[in-house]
Formats: sequence, C-alpha cells, structure tokens
Amino acid sequence: MVQLDIISDPICPWCYIGKAQLDRAIAEVGVNPFDTHWRIFQLNPDMPPEGMDRREYLETKFGGPERAQQIYGRIADAAKGAGLDVALDKIGRTPNTMDAHRVIRWARTTGSQQGLVDDLFTRYFEKGEDISDHAVLLDAAEAAGMEREIVAKLLEGDADRESLAEEDRTAREMGVTGVPTFIVGGRYVLTGAQDAATWAKVIRELIASAEAREAGAGDSTASEGTTSGEATP
Repeated sequence: MVQLDIISDPICPWCYIGKAQLDRAIAEVGVNPFDTHWRIFQLNPDMPPEGMDRREYLETKFGGPERAQQIYGRIADAAKGAGLDVALDKIGRTPNTMDAHRVIRWARTTGSQQGLVDDLFTRYFEKGEDISDHAVLLDAAEAAGMEREIVAKLLEGDADRESLAEEDRTAREMGVTGVPTFIVGGRYVLTGAQDAATWAKVIRELIASAEAREAGAGDSTASEGTTSGEATP
C-alpha cells in the first residue's frame, strides 16, 4: 500500500469535502491503495481553549458578516456537490482542536483513525457538536472502537500535546499554509479539496505502477528459475 498523509483540521470544511471526494474516487475505482495517516494542522493555533462564538469568529476572520456569508455559501454549495449534508447554521462555537487532534493520533494505534475522523467531521459539520468537549470526544472515540476509559485518562493529562504542536510547526516550516494537504508516498503533494476525477486518476496510476513492478519482478523471477533449471543436472 502507498502511505497517504493527510494534513488536516477537523473544523476545516474543505478537509471534509476533500475526504468525501477521495472516498468517492475509491468507491468508483473499487480499490483503496492507501495506508492513510491523518496529520495535525490547526487553522487557529492561538484559539482559546474554550473556543469562541462562531459568528464572532467568522466575521472577525473574514472581515464582516457579508463576506463570511459569501464564503460559507460557496462552501455549502461545494459540500452539497460532494454529497455531504452539512448544517453550518447548527455550529454555535468554533473550538480549539488540539484535544481532537490528540484523540485522532491515538486512534492510529488502534486502527480506528478513519472511523474517528469521519465521525468528528459529521459531529461538527452536520450536528453542530463542540468537538473540543471531552464528552463529545469520548463518545466519538468509543463509537470508533477505542477504549473510552483509556482515552478519558489520556485527555485528563497533556499526553502528546507538545509533540503535536511540534508536528504542526514542522508542517508550516515545510510550506504548508492551508489544508487539506495530501502527501502521496512521501513524494507527491496535492493541495486543496481535489475532485473525485482527479483522485480516481491518481489511484489508477498507482495501481498501474504497482502492477508494472509486480510484472517486472515476476519476469525476473521466471528468468532466474529457468536459468537455474537448465544448470541443474
């Protein structure tokens, strides 16, 4: 499988849309060649731990209510086109996402990362839940198959907080300025919410490349076997 690193924030609407398009492409091709790793990027690294009022946040970030409405109108249209049923009006607060990223990292160790990320996107963008709330995070972790008591104990402390902050800084130093950013096989970078057709093309190229390598290895093995056979008395 090919490692796919997705640098993302669970409150990023384009990350949700980008994931939906990737999932659509995988379903279309019928093969998932990726070993996916979700990586941290905080859109608001200086967000207070308690978050802030959603309307205030949007109007401050985008320079007023009209501009915010224009931008999120386009996001709503893009989400609908990707088959997502978002309810942006249900979001009351913009949260600090560090604890969500901590749980996402831990989910990797239990093979639960994909399910957890899916659930966090749904909870935030479709249900308007506060994904900085530990009760919400614990419900999501449990739904993804993680041990609720273990996650609760980890959330009580500072486990992985510093290392995740360092990972976020490293991504910025590498030139990541927005998300989603997709790194394919540690070599190729795709930025933004690519459409399903683009992802389908990437997946088919990866499959073709893998098949070509396997065919080459098979030819080499067959040749070695023939030589060996001819040399054997």
